[in-house]
Amino acid sequence: MADFLDMLAKEALKTVDNGYYRVDSGRHPIKRMLSLRKSIANCEHAPIIAEIKPASPSSGMLKPIESFEDVAGAMERGGAVGISVLTEPKYFGGSLAALAAVKKYVNIPVLMKDIIVDPAQVEAADFFGADAVLLILSVFERNYARCPLGEMIELAHSRGLEVLLEAHDRGEFLRALGTDTDLVGVNNRDLRTLKVDLKTTQRILSRLDRCEKIVVSESGIQTPDDVRFLRNCGAHAFLVGSALMRAENLEKKVQELVLAI
Repeated sequence: MADFLDMLAKEALKTVDNGYYRVDSGRHPIKRMLSLRKSIANCEHAPIIAEIKPASPSSGMLKPIESFEDVAGAMERGGAVGISVLTEPKYFGGSLAALAAVKKYVNIPVLMKDIIVDPAQVEAADFFGADAVLLILSVFERNYARCPLGEMIELAHSRGLEVLLEAHDRGEFLRALGTDTDLVGVNNRDLRTLKVDLKTTQRILSRLDRCEKIVVSESGIQTPDDVRFLRNCGAHAFLVGSALMRAENLEKKVQELVLAI
């Protein structure tokens, strides 16, 4: 049965074909690579990846952003270990220009978050300054991507980019562990219904004998208690978007989550 991810993947293919990710070969890419994996591993408190997400398919407009530099600066001052920038334009209000602006302004790793289906998007991530890219395992397993998962990970690594590979259930998670990804994400959002359940992370990580990769819990994180719950479930880092976009004081909200642990 088709779900929301199918719609996102089909739209992503159209966006690629419309030339949105095409880069100017006459310009030099932004280079100053930082490791998101190391930033998480070296964090003394809760490793929060703060996400710049102007809009959400489930909630509509979250925050009109006049200055991506101001938003990113507040996140960095609050103690985030990295910044995730949505670049998908239709459903999330993202842009590649935002990615470039954030990378030039902050001194922490930047993750390009998108529905990646084509190598051109990885090339754009490299060109606009990302340190890491998000790949969604089910996009590849449903045959939306224009190259195999292994080749996309290899391409990212050849450009100096780390990979956060996202899973949605235990089977996907275990398959993700068998890849060459740098980090594994657990999305707490059910992409069939868009409902969020933090216990998704608990179910996926329960009875896991060993996990040598860094696990990032994504979606639905609102409070320090949520961070502590997910940490007790076995997650190592926490990607937070909507709660930050809705916060009256962004820097303070990031700091509140960082100091949860």
